[in-house]
Amino acid sequence: MKKIRKYSRSASLLLAPMLFLSMVACSSPVAKAETTTVTSKQSIMLALLLDTSNSMDGLIEQAKSQLWTIVNELAKAKCEDGTVPDIKIALYEYGNDNLSMQEGYIRMVSPLTDDLDEISGKLFSLKTKGGAEFCGHVIQTSLNQLDWSTSGADLKMIFIAGNEGFDQGGVSYKMACKMANEQDVIVNTIFCGNYNEGIKAFWKNGADLTDGNYMSIEQDRKTVYVATPYDDRIDKLNTDLNNTYIYYGSQGKYKKEAQMVEDSNASTYSQANKVKRVVSKSSGVYKNDSWDLVDASKNGKADIATLDEKTLPEEMQGKTEEQKVAYVEQKAKERERIQQAIQGLNTQRQLYIKDNKPKTETESTLDEAMISSIKTKAKVKKIIFE
Repeated sequence: MKKIRKYSRSASLLLAPMLFLSMVACSSPVAKAETTTVTSKQSIMLALLLDTSNSMDGLIEQAKSQLWTIVNELAKAKCEDGTVPDIKIALYEYGNDNLSMQEGYIRMVSPLTDDLDEISGKLFSLKTKGGAEFCGHVIQTSLNQLDWSTSGADLKMIFIAGNEGFDQGGVSYKMACKMANEQDVIVNTIFCGNYNEGIKAFWKNGADLTDGNYMSIEQDRKTVYVATPYDDRIDKLNTDLNNTYIYYGSQGKYKKEAQMVEDSNASTYSQANKVKRVVSKSSGVYKNDSWDLVDASKNGKADIATLDEKTLPEEMQGKTEEQKVAYVEQKAKERERIQQAIQGLNTQRQLYIKDNKPKTETESTLDEAMISSIKTKAKVKKIIFE
């Protein structure tokens, strides 16, 4: 197995952001997606652009099975002042015959969002079908459509993965990368195949233009999971953790059900993968203040007195305002206790994995490529990983 290789970076590490995703632009002007707003808090914005043509089943499987590994690494990020940066991820697919030819066979699957369950659900909905892969077009589209921040303190990154020529299509990748430079967005390229073949297909050149990283991965390689003696206990705590979520609003009940669905999706790969998701749910990166009263009350995003009772769980209906507040506070304390227990078990789990991970395995997968690039570029924005 070959190791992920990175191109040698240019002398200046002036560019900043990077991470997970970004995508799509069409020949006609496109309105920005309504999702993110610029705040004074530092952010990590990632856009993942995935080739979903016929030959990319392995890549999609890696994205599904490694999402929570990536999220858990992001949860370790700290700003210079000790605060935790906001994490927003976007998802695009391109190169699929099921997509619109007029739009360049490109689709925004999800705008920049901190709703990790939504990202997981969208990943599991992706299907492959042969098509034309236009890298320059999807990069340009993501720059036009996504609501990137204008703050120079934020880390903004595009990760584009595929296996065809980087120079295909009517939108020049050089023009698209120039546009990324102007918006302080780093383009990282991930070629699914031989490292030198990717260089010949201009994937390295695309990354070089924005001081991004060029990497090659083995897209058909299966994710390796290490089962540990702590997995069952963490899995059981997840049931208790889910019981602390109190839905509200028109989408609340649906979002609560979606949380359970994504637990199930994660478990389709293994219990160990589900445990990674549970660990993510016990971290500060996993936030659901748009539908959960515990998170919303903590962030001041919901006023219990004004909520429509019909959108609340049955156990909340008919209670006085004081009783509702007390119930939310009780669940908040329970959640904090459960999350701390999960984090404690995870510390022991990580030590076990370190001692028992197969030593013969080399890393050449999507998660390793992304995590390595993110950590390298985050330093420029004074974001460190514990």
